[in-house]
Amino acid sequence: MDISLNHKLSQIQRNLKVHKSQFNKYGNYYYRSAEDFTEALKPFLLGWDVTVRLKEKYLGDHVIQSTAIISDGIQKIKATAIVQVDMDSKVNMSVPQRFGTASSYGKKYALGNLFLIDDTKDDDAQRKPLIKNTPMYKEVVKALKNGTRTLDKIKENLIITEELELELKEL
Repeated sequence: MDISLNHKLSQIQRNLKVHKSQFNKYGNYYYRSAEDFTEALKPFLLGWDVTVRLKEKYLGDHVIQSTAIISDGIQKIKATAIVQVDMDSKVNMSVPQRFGTASSYGKKYALGNLFLIDDTKDDDAQRKPLIKNTPMYKEVVKALKNGTRTLDKIKENLIITEELELELKEL
């Protein structure tokens, strides 16, 4: 008896564990990359006789659609993610680097959508408090002084007390 692609996908979804092996020094958190997903998937592919492909399509206006596709050679199941390339940020990245970053992000979220792995449920996907005199604090001070980050951008990723925010504004 042949096993349906839906059943194969549900078994992979149930058993797949994608560990956070990447570390963001600036944000002080671990995260998963698209490569982490593909490496974690490899042992399941032969066992369930399926393939996984990633496709991208440029939609215009700096928007990329990433699609993750699982197939058993007969049927296909797709999941997509749409991301926009950040062209306004003051981060020192070239245009190709910005597109590459958005592309990787889109692939990661398309795979996460297909295999039901959601970063928002992880503790370290949430904002962390900024604590004075820590390595993270020193990175923030350095970024503010050399102009690579604004305080508003930093506050998107970190929780900053009013007292600490006043100190940082005076830098």
